[in-house]
Amino acid sequence: MNRFLMTTAAVLASMLVNYSTASADALVDEAKAKVAAASQKVDKWDGPTSGPKAAASKTIVYVAGDMRNGGILGVSDGIKEAAAVIGWNYRAIDGQGTVSGQAAGLAQAVALKPDAIIVGGSDAVQQKAALEAAAKQGIIIAGWHAGPIPGPMEDAHLFVNVTTNAMDVAEIAAMKAIADSDGKAGVVIFADSAYAIAIAKGRAMEAVIKKCSGCKVLEFQDTPLADTSTRVPQLTTTMLQKFGTKWTYSLAINDLYYDFMGPSLSSAGLKGDGAPFNISGGDGSESAYQRIRSGQYQAATVPEPLTMQGWQVVDELNRAFNKQPWSGYIPAIHLVTKDNIAFDGGDKNVFDPGNGYRDEYRKIWGK
Repeated sequence: MNRFLMTTAAVLASMLVNYSTASADALVDEAKAKVAAASQKVDKWDGPTSGPKAAASKTIVYVAGDMRNGGILGVSDGIKEAAAVIGWNYRAIDGQGTVSGQAAGLAQAVALKPDAIIVGGSDAVQQKAALEAAAKQGIIIAGWHAGPIPGPMEDAHLFVNVTTNAMDVAEIAAMKAIADSDGKAGVVIFADSAYAIAIAKGRAMEAVIKKCSGCKVLEFQDTPLADTSTRVPQLTTTMLQKFGTKWTYSLAINDLYYDFMGPSLSSAGLKGDGAPFNISGGDGSESAYQRIRSGQYQAATVPEPLTMQGWQVVDELNRAFNKQPWSGYIPAIHLVTKDNIAFDGGDKNVFDPGNGYRDEYRKIWGK
């Protein structure tokens, strides 16, 4: 009887090991499939094809969270470009990377009495008081990365928040680490709790890595984006001393963290194309493209189509001016690595899809 029980226990243990291995292999296979799909060239328009003609004589103000941030700056350029095409007046105000600076920028924008204000890269809920003041004056408000979810944000008075799905961005960044490591990644995650979208992405990355039985989240670093230039160099050295070769992958909610990591990694004798492999879940800055192309301390980014999203913001505002609902368009996720960086505007160090979006929006607006 005892021998039977021992044999049964051994069989069950073996089954459990095999099940765990099968589950781990299945997750790695899933990760590799999703990474491959996200790496495909973006050359087909999947956005709106109908909508109202251009509203005339509008003034819009873009209140940027921080113009030093490549994503926020890229969207500003797209809005400016689209505003010129549709025939609107455009102005930008820099919030300079602080909550108080962003609040001051919004107050300045409200005082200008524009037709619309765009919140670019600031937390709309955090700036709710200023946005309420704008809404009371009948100013239409749109956002870019003003919250973690695309679409209307009624609690913060936003007609629409333009963004990719932050959870999908987080998943594909984490899946890239799982796929490339064959399910054995040792990960440090960088996020910023000052922004709802940032901390949501960071925690989503963490959750995906924790599903991988052979992977390990070494540390979750809540580090302000505004302080990356001063904090990241020493933080990188500290992480190397603490984890050594166990640190094989980094996941960050923005490329900005990697702007200041390379020198510390280089000083430690680590090669630019080796571990820790740095992967970013947005936004696809020019410096990130340069690092990926040259193989210097960044392996991948999940970029936002920044210029295209600028055009989308203008289109959504035009719908609001014409008392129509938002378009419902959420751009698909795209992963950029050294293997595909020449696609989709990579020669310009930016993700600019070759899907004809400018012509599509011109058709809608009658321009």
